[in-house]
Amino acid sequence: MRSQSDLRAYLRSLDALVLADLLCEQAERDPELARRLLARAQATENGELAQVSDLLDDAAPAAESVQVASVLDTLQRLLDGGTQADVAPLARRAVDKIITALGDLDEPSGAAADQLDRAVSLYARACEAHPPPPEELAEWILRLAFGRPGWPDIALTPFAKPLGDKGLAHVKSTVDEVLAEPVADESAGRRRTAQRLNQEHAEVTGDVDTVVRMLSEQLPRLDVSLKIVRVLRAAGRHTEAIAHAAKALGNENGSRIRGPLVAALERAQRVPAPEPGPESEPDAVDVAALLAEDRDDEAWKVAAGRAPGEVAPAYRDHVEQLIAQKDAQAYARAAVQLRRLRTLHKRAGTSEEFGSYLAGLVETHRRKTRLIEEIRKARIALPKAVRQ
Repeated sequence: MRSQSDLRAYLRSLDALVLADLLCEQAERDPELARRLLARAQATENGELAQVSDLLDDAAPAAESVQVASVLDTLQRLLDGGTQADVAPLARRAVDKIITALGDLDEPSGAAADQLDRAVSLYARACEAHPPPPEELAEWILRLAFGRPGWPDIALTPFAKPLGDKGLAHVKSTVDEVLAEPVADESAGRRRTAQRLNQEHAEVTGDVDTVVRMLSEQLPRLDVSLKIVRVLRAAGRHTEAIAHAAKALGNENGSRIRGPLVAALERAQRVPAPEPGPESEPDAVDVAALLAEDRDDEAWKVAAGRAPGEVAPAYRDHVEQLIAQKDAQAYARAAVQLRRLRTLHKRAGTSEEFGSYLAGLVETHRRKTRLIEEIRKARIALPKAVRQ
């Protein structure tokens, strides 16, 4: 290396991650360098936060505007980078700004719906890092849910941790009050919203009996029957899971849904595998753990050596967790995992069960146009009603 210019040229040729590692190693040995780097990072972060605040102060931008996209990009970059700043207030302002921009639409669609979903997801992440007062957060969720029944559907699951017991109890109290109101045509939307929140509250708090009771009200439907079996199995209530699957097989639709429910019944009848010892081979628990750590390729390699029916539930759960993140990257990963789930069902001889699961999933998330597009890109055949 003959000169400083040669060194600069070499450093510019390095991959960003390699260069970052070199700087971090040197900063550990040089406290002054570490101080200077941290000061620059803080200044950059403060500048980005100020820029976000300025953009949100602008007069009512359209929900799909470049301004809103820039705000969300910056918030996501800060959260992904592990910022110590409390960005929850800015993220909440972004959600409120989008909803205001959408005005009196009965239901957002396309890019506007994607932006709203993404903003809510980022706000949930920001709240988990810096929880606001639980009752204040609960009031915000309830105000949106009941102020415009039908949309936006603010799910409780991403907010469960920042809500805590106090916030969740506040949600439940309001939901119970709405459900106790006299049934009337004009209040149908409020009642449906309350029922949705009631089921989500039961799922978040582990109230299996309430979840099963509410799902049972939607029978007879194959996807609901399968979900009841999965909920009971996840709670360790295998005898009840077997009984429900057997009952579903005996109903008037038994011939149509026999294949998927027989598979579910067989899985429910299996004795749970013992906890693996230090030298045991990886099992479905390992697959779920790898998926939770975003080690998708490693999880798939482990899944290849397991019984398909045993690891498929881990992939179903992972798909739903990814969709709950409500951003384009997560939707793309969900589509990839759906392809892998389809492969597992093919290997297990339960392709019909996958078809029913996919139909229920698409029906639930039909308004998430970005997700539907990613599923199409993954070359997964969609139900006819969605193809049109």
